[in-house]
Amino acid sequence: MGTSEVILVGVDGSKESFAAVKWAAERSKLRSCRLHIICTYAVASYAAATLDGGYAVLDDAALKEGASQIVKQGVDLAKEIGAADVHGLVEAGDPAGILIDMSREVDLIVVGSRGGGGFADRLLGTVSSALPAHAHCPVVIVPRHTSGKAFTPVERIVVGSDGSEGATSALKRAVDEAELWDARLTAVAAVPMATGTTMMAWLPANIDRDKLLKDVKEGLDNAVDAALDGRQRKVARHALDGSPSSLLIEFSTAVDLVVVGTRGRGGFAGILLGSTSQTVIAHSTCPVMVVPSAHHDVSPDPSQEWSRR
Repeated sequence: MGTSEVILVGVDGSKESFAAVKWAAERSKLRSCRLHIICTYAVASYAAATLDGGYAVLDDAALKEGASQIVKQGVDLAKEIGAADVHGLVEAGDPAGILIDMSREVDLIVVGSRGGGGFADRLLGTVSSALPAHAHCPVVIVPRHTSGKAFTPVERIVVGSDGSEGATSALKRAVDEAELWDARLTAVAAVPMATGTTMMAWLPANIDRDKLLKDVKEGLDNAVDAALDGRQRKVARHALDGSPSSLLIEFSTAVDLVVVGTRGRGGFAGILLGSTSQTVIAHSTCPVMVVPSAHHDVSPDPSQEWSRR
């Protein structure tokens, strides 16, 4: 039986975007989700290498045809992997704007990450993380796979928490993903107080840092228990002294998915809206799921069929 869940994947002809298709297709099989592959055909919306003759000689029809071919490759790849309900979609316009708009209508968006002109380069570059920061549904950013275990199946997940509303939504979604993939889940709260130049530099020198970490751990335990809401899934919990972005990047080398929230008040969630947002996503060695703070408050109406094709 299928579900009403819709996953939207942005493609541009790059290897990174097709890596996103692979990840989304594997996930779609877990719940028989509908998978939509989209390419925009504005001049700068997909890789120049996919077009013969350069941009200058292409008219709208040629651009649309090129985008259609890229979408077909994505659809064929998803079907090869085993996704059953796959559709292609071509739209004219700005990639970030289109995906942000469509994020109101879908349950998950997946895009490829940096390295070779991929789709997310434009979404995460000059527009300062426009898609993950402003999307109304979770966004997964899939990096280039260079070595080691494949990104799927997802067997280990880490979620960052700082006590914010965004982190609460991220915790809930991380539990959902752990159940879906039957993955091991670890929740981490970061307290960056090791050096005098961190955001915790105001702490008195004689502060009991062990007690502070203990208090943070208790807060994390409460947040995780609330996110579980009675579900019987084991979640490892750790309060650590360190930079949130550095910890995320370090954990990404040992897990298959990092989950973070947006619109936080610092820590894991806040970094995604600050000056180090590029660092976290650009340097993670595994996919990163960014969950908006209101994700569990507003969801697409499951009784409505997504009309875009």
